[in-house]
Amino acid sequence: MKKIKNISHARIAEHMKQLKNAEIPEHAGTAEHFRNEWKYLISTSEKELLELRMKHLLKKDPHASDGGYMIRSLYFDDYWNSAYEEKESGVLMRKKYRIRIYDYSDRSIKLERKKKFGSYIYKESAPLTREEVEKILAGEYEFLLHSPYSLCREFYIECVSNMMRPRTIVDYDRVPWIMDTGTVRITFDCDVRAAVGGYDIFDPTLATLPVLEPGKLVMEVKFTELLPQIIRDLLPPQSAEFTAVSKYVLCYEKTRYLNGFEYWAEN
Repeated sequence: MKKIKNISHARIAEHMKQLKNAEIPEHAGTAEHFRNEWKYLISTSEKELLELRMKHLLKKDPHASDGGYMIRSLYFDDYWNSAYEEKESGVLMRKKYRIRIYDYSDRSIKLERKKKFGSYIYKESAPLTREEVEKILAGEYEFLLHSPYSLCREFYIECVSNMMRPRTIVDYDRVPWIMDTGTVRITFDCDVRAAVGGYDIFDPTLATLPVLEPGKLVMEVKFTELLPQIIRDLLPPQSAEFTAVSKYVLCYEKTRYLNGFEYWAEN
């Protein structure tokens, strides 16, 4: 195991001062309104039945070619594993950071922060380049300090003060459905798996391990205001909503004994 990178309090204070005084053109990035997010663990046969009922009320997301897409997310946690421990303890207000790509491609790369307030979710994002992701993986965070996106600058503070580091890679295949209004979204996340052997999110050859029982998948129902009763009636009556488990937790627990904890040494 490499030594934890030694960041002095004086260095952190200096960086905070630079961040406060820097004249950086501000870009808002993207942020969603607070939304509800319900999760269900269902079977493949339940998914097929639900889709038969949904096709008259919802439509496939037009951004999804061939009806779906593959998502890969690299999750980060701090020195104390706060994101994991707070999730396990059921803390009502918590957050987690991730870098997300689609279909192993570097065409769209996002740094995301997902905040949870009870049953409400708030997600923010900022674009990254492949070169910037590679710098983060190498422990080079200085460029984040000068980013026009506040999310990147705040992530910089997390990295240098709380030792935010990669923890696990989560892969799954998503089939998204939406209502015409766009305020209701139902997704089926199939073949949820954890990558092992490294944190290079662009490497399609990383070995993966399944984290759900065969024939099981995650259904998510997301809405910003009220969920129409006609959609409520579609929800699987026999499936237990599982809000205490997340894909991140499942994948982290599956791989932590393989990945271990590795921090970058001071150059």
